Amino acid sequence: MVFGIIKERKNPPDRRVVFSPQKLKEFQQKFPETTIKIESSEIRVFSDELYQKAGFEVTNDMSDCDILIGVKEVPIEALIPNKKYFFFSHTIKKQPYNRGLLQAIIKKNIELFDHEVITDSKGNRLIGFGRYAGIVGTYNGFRAFGLKNDTFQLPKANSLKDQQALIDQLNTIQLPNIKILLTGSGKVAKGAQEMLDAMQLKAVSVEDYITKDFETPVYCIIDVLDYNKRKDGRFIDNFDFYNNPSDYESDFMRFARVTDYFIAGHFFGEGSPFLFTQEDARSPEFKINLVADISCDINGPVASTLRASTIADPIYGYDPKTASEVNYKENNAITVMAVDNLPCELPKDSSEGFGDLFLDHLIPAFFNNDKGGILERAKMTSQKKLTPRYAYLQDYIDGKQ
Repeated sequence: MVFGIIKERKNPPDRRVVFSPQKLKEFQQKFPETTIKIESSEIRVFSDELYQKAGFEVTNDMSDCDILIGVKEVPIEALIPNKKYFFFSHTIKKQPYNRGLLQAIIKKNIELFDHEVITDSKGNRLIGFGRYAGIVGTYNGFRAFGLKNDTFQLPKANSLKDQQALIDQLNTIQLPNIKILLTGSGKVAKGAQEMLDAMQLKAVSVEDYITKDFETPVYCIIDVLDYNKRKDGRFIDNFDFYNNPSDYESDFMRFARVTDYFIAGHFFGEGSPFLFTQEDARSPEFKINLVADISCDINGPVASTLRASTIADPIYGYDPKTASEVNYKENNAITVMAVDNLPCELPKDSSEGFGDLFLDHLIPAFFNNDKGGILERAKMTSQKKLTPRYAYLQDYIDGKQ
């Protein structure tokens, strides 16, 4: 079995890779019967020379590989027919801009395994960059705070080496007695919490956060039943919310009244109530003036997120009166950081972390007859058609949706 680590061809350039040289050595030691090849890349965070020094062949010809592994979408013209591919295809939500990619994958008889649908038997995602999105997004939010208020200037995250360098920078700043709110309970929120804890900020309970004032900056983590409530007043459990989101309404305003900096690290499910609307943001009681929207659902649950921002230009302003974009320096503007590819700013750390997950959870499936069904669940296409699990995409492929 020949595995190939392909170069990233999507623009803007992405320096991440699924496996670092060191992690590939571990892969080879665990499964010595494999051959692993590296496609030459001039932008990858780990150079060709580092892979060669680790004992791997670096080449421009990947045609003899059985399994090709990348991060982002592969351009249609670069797809090699009759191969197995692993990458984020960004098609499972019927994204219009990638319809042609999925059509080409089927036409070229490619078996596509999307990182986003690599799950355990309960449907929990096993592979992703969420933690690093949380790490970088939180840092970027504090950077925006300094720029908005002209109190400090942090360097851009992508100019720093690793997470520890981000932490070191954050520990040079002085914050006023602000309240910081973090939504979520998954990998994104955990990455964000790592940064808040590394700054030695005090975590407080929901009750204290809402009712008390503090002499130092504090943060509070809230989950879905903290910022949503059943319309009939009953309190059940998270599963009831996930299964019956239309029975709920937002209870976020009780937090918005006392929050200065909001970090959106939650997953937003279809049919769930919006956290805050344009009307909420216009309320005199709405106090949030900075949003780091790591989830970045456009025109969705966080009204101030009008568009995704970019690594080059990560900050914009939202005018609650007009619900329109303005300069973030304007007095009445809510400052918004909504970069949608945050892990790209920390390519070394995120690549190393991704490789850990990939080797632990996925690679063994190739050698144990897919004992846990991981490969079967993640296989989107086979024999020039969608697999049954992803048959819902047929109208998307046919151009009907």
